[in-house]
Amino acid sequence: MGEVLDGAAVRRWSRLAAEALGRTRAEIDALNVFPVPDGDTGTNLHLTVLASADAITGADALAAGGAEAAWKSLAQGALLGARGNSGVILSQVFRGLADVLGRPGAVADGATFAAALENAAVLARRAVEHPVEGTILSVLEAASAATGGASAPGGLAGTARAAASGARRALRRTTDQLDVLARSGVVDAGAAGLCVVLDALVAVITDEYPERYEVPVRVAGRAPAGEERPEPPGPGYEVMYLLDAPDEAMPALREALDGLGDSLVVVGGDGLWNVHVHVDDAGAAIEAGLAVGRPHRLRVTFLHVPDEAPHASGAGRAIVAVTAADGLAALFEAHGARVVRREPGAAPPLAVLAEAILAAGDEVTVLPDGPGVLALAEAAAERARDTGARIAVVPAKASVQGLAALAVHDPLRRFGEDVIAMTRAAGATRFGHLEVAAEEAVTSAGLCRPGDVLGLIEGDVAMIGATVAEVARRLLDRMLSGGGELVTLIPGAPAPPGLAADLEAHLRERHPDVEAGVHDGGQERCPLLVGVE
Repeated sequence: MGEVLDGAAVRRWSRLAAEALGRTRAEIDALNVFPVPDGDTGTNLHLTVLASADAITGADALAAGGAEAAWKSLAQGALLGARGNSGVILSQVFRGLADVLGRPGAVADGATFAAALENAAVLARRAVEHPVEGTILSVLEAASAATGGASAPGGLAGTARAAASGARRALRRTTDQLDVLARSGVVDAGAAGLCVVLDALVAVITDEYPERYEVPVRVAGRAPAGEERPEPPGPGYEVMYLLDAPDEAMPALREALDGLGDSLVVVGGDGLWNVHVHVDDAGAAIEAGLAVGRPHRLRVTFLHVPDEAPHASGAGRAIVAVTAADGLAALFEAHGARVVRREPGAAPPLAVLAEAILAAGDEVTVLPDGPGVLALAEAAAERARDTGARIAVVPAKASVQGLAALAVHDPLRRFGEDVIAMTRAAGATRFGHLEVAAEEAVTSAGLCRPGDVLGLIEGDVAMIGATVAEVARRLLDRMLSGGGELVTLIPGAPAPPGLAADLEAHLRERHPDVEAGVHDGGQERCPLLVGVE
């Protein structure tokens, strides 16, 4: 028995836990009635731990024990790869363990492990906006209490066994702690997954590997899982994203998201966060993230299956484009696309976008006009695919990329080939735009003050100036410095008179080989949108 948790042991634990969750995934999924009965907790935990296991690679994590690097990789991998409510909480458990056991010079004895588990329990509960008893949080705290804290007996192996046993006892109590579990006659699914993870840790520490990891599917004398689901349906969508944002922005984000839905969990730190929430308005949840930082790896998932699944219209090939501007809408429609309108600064309702895709045809290409809309389009497309329709989403992050994709659309090509061509055209188009600063702020181009004109290239402020015309010329020169054949100029409502003509003259003088196209976009907030192909 080697009572160590060096880099190699942490790696073995992550692999063993992932394998164990893979084998018990279906059983844990069957327990899933809280917070919503979507039957994916086991799958989400398996994918989360698998991401951790995959992150512990390379010589750094194993050289000379490598515990510090291994623990860091374990926690970071879980943060980046967490799935679902329980997966996000489990990522915080790994972080809590890593904070203590991954310290330079830390000795993984019983007392240190007990301190690490206590830290994990504190961090996990703190991450959940409205903690509920009878869940993974309760079982984690019971596991911590069972270790005996600083006076943990029996060394590392004894402490780990005590934690796993305490978790199993607490797991059985979850049925009586939460009404929805009692009505369905099951234990909490997330807590069951945690028990599997702790059992795997004991196996690694003691070199005693069980033949199988037990997951109780039902409680004696209670109704089988899934037979009683009297709870009214909650919010319709699960929204998850990674968020680059300063730590001080998190209280405001938590408050905003808490007002939109439930099951709110925010974990992370040092500028990188994993956000999970259940909401009815997925667009608003994404916009809340956009208001404080940069969301990425966005996932929007339907939580409820309708009684009657929608059916594709069977109307053939179609393009669905999203925009907030009248002129752009007319331009998309003139080229044969169906348009879903959204309010300026907001994403369209997910249900509206999904219905538009379903009504368009059975081979549909979707053209988003921003990162938030892109995530919603992916979720809407996933629902439409369940009807048998072929749906593709071009990863367009701006209207000019959508227009570039639409320009190469050929309905006579095979659907897959057409999507590839449209995606390539969108990806080959750099996009920029102008904004007028509403308040003083520090940008990547320096300090801006109210009324300053900002030139942005692919979302980043590249320059600051006094007038729209001046910044527009500089923006064009910067975007064309790496080459370009076609420039698309889309003036909006705030554009000064004659802006397009001034810019065309500038292009003829400074970039005579570049072709220019001008379209009236009618957008309310941006004086100018620019695309360079």
